[in-house]
Amino acid sequence: MTNSVEEKKRESYEENVGAEGDGYILDSEIRLTAEKKLVRKLDFRLLPTIVIIFIMNYIDRVAVTSARLKGLEADLGLTDIQYDTVVAILYASYCPAQIPSNMLLNYVTRPSLYIGTCVVLWGLTSALTGVTHSFAGIITCRVFIGLPEAAFYPGSMYLLSRWYTRKELAFRSAILYCGLLMSNAFGSLIAAGILGNMQGKLGIAAWRWLFYIEGAITIFIGFQAMWLLPDYPNNTRWLTPAERRLAQVRLAEDAGEADQDSAEASVFEGFVMAIKDPKVPIFMLMCCSQLLGLSFVNFFPTLTSTLGYSTTVTLLMSAPPWVFASICTLVGAWNADRTGERFFHQTAWWWVVMIGYIISLSTMATGGRYFSMFLMTTGYCGFTLTLVWVANAIPRPPAKRSVAIGLVNGFGNLGNLMGSYIWKANWSPKYHQSMIIALCALGLASVLSFVIRCMLVRENKQMEREEMDLMHGPERQRIEEAAKLESITFEEAVKRRKGFRYLY
Repeated sequence: MTNSVEEKKRESYEENVGAEGDGYILDSEIRLTAEKKLVRKLDFRLLPTIVIIFIMNYIDRVAVTSARLKGLEADLGLTDIQYDTVVAILYASYCPAQIPSNMLLNYVTRPSLYIGTCVVLWGLTSALTGVTHSFAGIITCRVFIGLPEAAFYPGSMYLLSRWYTRKELAFRSAILYCGLLMSNAFGSLIAAGILGNMQGKLGIAAWRWLFYIEGAITIFIGFQAMWLLPDYPNNTRWLTPAERRLAQVRLAEDAGEADQDSAEASVFEGFVMAIKDPKVPIFMLMCCSQLLGLSFVNFFPTLTSTLGYSTTVTLLMSAPPWVFASICTLVGAWNADRTGERFFHQTAWWWVVMIGYIISLSTMATGGRYFSMFLMTTGYCGFTLTLVWVANAIPRPPAKRSVAIGLVNGFGNLGNLMGSYIWKANWSPKYHQSMIIALCALGLASVLSFVIRCMLVRENKQMEREEMDLMHGPERQRIEEAAKLESITFEEAVKRRKGFRYLY
């Protein structure tokens, strides 16, 4: 009976990694060229698709802040506290939904269809926001837009971690997150065009046109994503069998074990493993504190309007700081991949934001305040590396990694929910109280980030002492699977396993 079970496992494993005839691609003479071709193919198909989706993700999410400048509050009869609730309520569904979504994603065989469907659904909900006529109507739309949006960012980060190695992941994740940063720039430019030219067209208010147009674009992109996005290394249809095997081997070499769950692993086992890892709760608190400190993003057009310009000029002036932040993000992430360092590449940007807050607390001069906004946007250069660091610190098994990413980003976005209430209209135009709260939050996030760094340093030292003890039991089975996948001996796989260390 036992032999029969093991034989079925072996047959399933061989089916996933490819036939023996695909092993030619692992030959040292063609491996390097084949690997570059594979990564290039992913870079030109996977990355542009998720960047465009991410741009629409944030444009749809923060369209309400641009619509506020053109009569949304007046048309719907919203009070200040009701508007703050409209901004915040999205996170009430967005945050908790990320955890089950990522748990499910690890067991969905076609993430391209799953993510694409979610994009279509949030685009539809965004478009429906334009037909609302009451506080209850817009609240309902904001709740339901948060549910499908929850699948995208943590799901995309998990998908990237299933294709790219640790030393490739930070820069690719930065490219993804540049979609968010550029969405703040392009979103403001698009909003300026729509709000400035569509008022009264067909008897419809310009802010309603904003939701109709942006929602329709998102729906179109969602349908395209269903065939553009890859699935997993073992079943992506637009890769050859040899390329699929090479994709699996790359990740196995990177971590010293196969990037797959055991046959008995369940959705809830991944959740339990993630919760029991002490790094995960600290990452969760750090991410929450970080996003509270960066919660100005949902009010950026409002902050820019305190400079005293017209609606169109305000929206146009909102774009350059985010373009600057995008450039900083790519440079910082490239260097993080090159050096393998994580703590300073994440936390130092928060310190830049804190300087920006201090400048804004010190002056109301237009030049000084606008310069501080450039510094404030760089905080998201640090956030870019948060889930990358989670994926690096919790690399295997995939079930645990996917849940950890969902937990960290889901709980972390509670910081955005809380932040929706700290940028109060009656604290404008100075917003001193808001900035002091954000300063303290970033200070706490810096401390928690340092704690995680210390934990990873300690775990690396412990691995150096206990490596030989890890070569028994379940760990031995995983390394044997990696050896089989790579067509090398168990001893060679052990040697490679000794090379793995957490990045900090």
